Amino acid sequence: MRRNAVRLSAGGRPVSWLGANFWSRTGGPLMWRNYDPDVVRGELRVLREHGLSVTRSFFYWPDFMPAPDRIDAEMTARFASFLDLHAEAGMTTVPTFLVGHMSGENWDPAWRAGRDLYSDVWMVARQAWFAGQMVQQFAAHEAVCGWLVSNEMPIYGGEAPRETVAAWAQIIVDAVRAAGGTQPVSLGDGAWGIEVSGHDSGFSVADSARQCDFLGPHVYPVGTDTVRQHYAAAWACELAGTFGSPVILEEFGVSSDFVSDASAAHYYRQVLHNSLLAGATGWLAWNNTDYDNLADQDPYRHHAFEMHFGLTDVQGRAKPQLAEMAAFAQVLREVDITRCGRAESDAALVVPSYLDTRYPFTFDEDRSYLADVLRQSYVSARLADLPVALTRESDGIGHDARLYLVPSTKQLLSPTWLELEELAAGGAVVYVSYSPGAHRVHSGPWYARLNPMFGVEHQLGYGAPARVEDEEVTFTLAQDFGTLSRGAKLAFRGAGTEQSRTYLPVRPDGAEVIAVDGHDRPALLLRRVGAGSLILCTYPVEYLAAVSPEVNPDGTSTLYNALAIYAGVRRLVTVDDPRVAADVLVRSDGRQFAWLVSHAGEPVTVKPQLSAGSRLRALDGGEPGASVTLAPFGVSVFGLESGPDQA
Repeated sequence: MRRNAVRLSAGGRPVSWLGANFWSRTGGPLMWRNYDPDVVRGELRVLREHGLSVTRSFFYWPDFMPAPDRIDAEMTARFASFLDLHAEAGMTTVPTFLVGHMSGENWDPAWRAGRDLYSDVWMVARQAWFAGQMVQQFAAHEAVCGWLVSNEMPIYGGEAPRETVAAWAQIIVDAVRAAGGTQPVSLGDGAWGIEVSGHDSGFSVADSARQCDFLGPHVYPVGTDTVRQHYAAAWACELAGTFGSPVILEEFGVSSDFVSDASAAHYYRQVLHNSLLAGATGWLAWNNTDYDNLADQDPYRHHAFEMHFGLTDVQGRAKPQLAEMAAFAQVLREVDITRCGRAESDAALVVPSYLDTRYPFTFDEDRSYLADVLRQSYVSARLADLPVALTRESDGIGHDARLYLVPSTKQLLSPTWLELEELAAGGAVVYVSYSPGAHRVHSGPWYARLNPMFGVEHQLGYGAPARVEDEEVTFTLAQDFGTLSRGAKLAFRGAGTEQSRTYLPVRPDGAEVIAVDGHDRPALLLRRVGAGSLILCTYPVEYLAAVSPEVNPDGTSTLYNALAIYAGVRRLVTVDDPRVAADVLVRSDGRQFAWLVSHAGEPVTVKPQLSAGSRLRALDGGEPGASVTLAPFGVSVFGLESGPDQA
């Protein structure tokens, strides 16, 4: 199955953006009132010296449009100077029109007077006029490489019906095009739509993919598991990428008030490399500098931590995050990233349509539950070196995978269950783990053919879920399976609510028992059908992990690795330690590059297992040997070349 890695293009050639969201330290959002070209020149220089070539810039709306029919000429002159400084530094920028929301405050033009930004016809016309005016003035400048309509508009304008938001977005995008904006354009909304988050704000990622040239996730995760944090941005990029558009990680970063310098560097390293492997083709960190000198100015007066998201401190000195950006830029150059794409996959992670569709008498909790479970399943797959392709039930789950993962699932459409059984009969391996969901309404498996599909007889009682009592759930293999030998054990955390911390009691009725739990009950069952197999896990192992702190890696990644072996999933590189994830990018000339990403807080030595006839070579041409040692949370990149297998 194909994994999305579509790129933006400029002048008919693919481009890759690496840079930062930019407010000068002279004023933050008020920088245009205190514009100092010498300071800006220095700020751009330090970014460029560290390999960054793009900024995202902002028309602070109250200053640039002080009246509904007037543009401030002094502000636009300063922005023109700003563009000239980019050209001088060999950089480009992506201007953002409606700002709007910024760093913990909404900044309204005084003349808005509470009018609705989406549905008030006059107000929409004023926004379109402003965007058109800015494009007319600046589209021809060599330093402009794209456009963004807003900054996190769901926060600024609020939520609205989907059709209203789509109409508003289309009007602004059309105004950009009509004014001569030929550069790529997107909304700047954060790609927080129902298709990614499960929450319906009216901003649909599917609509944005149709209207815009790229999608731009904004990701600031809050969580309880280090590895899930490392993959949060990658997961958002994967979900956005299911719509076939280029994905730019438009905002990511950490405040030095929340994270130590060393941890910030680790986080940046993980986000950059994992999102690259997840299909992102551009990265704009939040943000370029700290603002210690603006403590008396809003928003920093009331959001003190917003002063310290910078890649540089307030004196312009590089912070460890910027060093990570520089190292990443070097890797992008060495592999010639604009010519690279993702290796195709034999494994599919099924995204139920209940994440992105509001079916009658279903609930918000169904979608938020799915968002958490699917992310955890993705993390476990990556730790198993399983490069899953996401396939949305809403678009049809496809027919060209060897392994389908359907993790901790309560709900699929009835035809999809029948289709999965047909895929298994045709030779695929379909893995489904049980879940009743996380709330009480119609709790239980919404499966079209639970018993005959999996060769079992379920033993569920009405209104009496079978509770998981163990603090640690243990599976013991009853037969050899994949990489697992009979007698091997898998461990999972017992967690969840009274409603969701349950398992599915079954009796085999044609299925083979692969593993039993600690009470000798069936935990994994296999039903052979046609040329393939259906595998039922009676515990919601992905859900149990999703609600547990510091759980990764757990037994799920080991299980997924065994599933991959059993299904015959082709993987170019694997490692024997689930704390290290491996993946491959393929360049247009056929050359392959292997990534090893460690999630361990201490040095780790692994022995990569390569496809037959392959060997690793360092990017500088050296031979790494049979084993590779990774620094704490380290990343190593190698060429993957034809040659004799490593001993």
